[in-house]
Amino acid sequence: MHRNVLRLATAAAVAAPLVLVPAIASAHTGLGDAADLAHGFLHPLGGIDHILAMVAVGLLAARMGGRALWLVPATFVLTMAAAGLAGMAGMALGHVEVGIALSVLVLGAMIAFGVRMPLAAAMGLVGFFAVFHGHAHGAEMPQTASGLAFGAGFVAATALLHGLGIALGLALGQAGEPIARPALRLGGAMTALAGAVLLIGAM
Repeated sequence: MHRNVLRLATAAAVAAPLVLVPAIASAHTGLGDAADLAHGFLHPLGGIDHILAMVAVGLLAARMGGRALWLVPATFVLTMAAAGLAGMAGMALGHVEVGIALSVLVLGAMIAFGVRMPLAAAMGLVGFFAVFHGHAHGAEMPQTASGLAFGAGFVAATALLHGLGIALGLALGQAGEPIARPALRLGGAMTALAGAVLLIGAM
């Protein structure tokens, strides 16, 4: 029975973000809005830094379990959306690329070393990193794009990547610690290494 519950949770973690896409798309019937939605959706998927950080947030939430399963990714998404609006409005934020690279490095290291922290601290940490990711998305929005459609797109893509991380974390948890621990250490270490490379390039 426990395995069935985990399978359902994994499926839900993957399916829930996917439901966002048609729901958002249905609210924008114009061709321009649809293109902006697609552009916004693809924006986080076009950079390995964003992908690694988003999946890592989902993995972290899955490993923490309980309320963290939704509070940690929700904190990231909401903070990112607010920072995205600031970026769209032209508000300046220094060291954005450094902040993004640090998010990959720190989150990867936390997964690799199995770092545990209180829920509030984890929410604060991912919220801090979300500011840099959100600002980058908003600042890089084409001037002719609809802010609402573009923003909805990158929010949906981020939720999808979080869901994939959660699903992966739950699946590894189901496999048991002898498999999960080395897999997480390897994946976390590779993510942290990628973050270190990105950080060197951003400095």
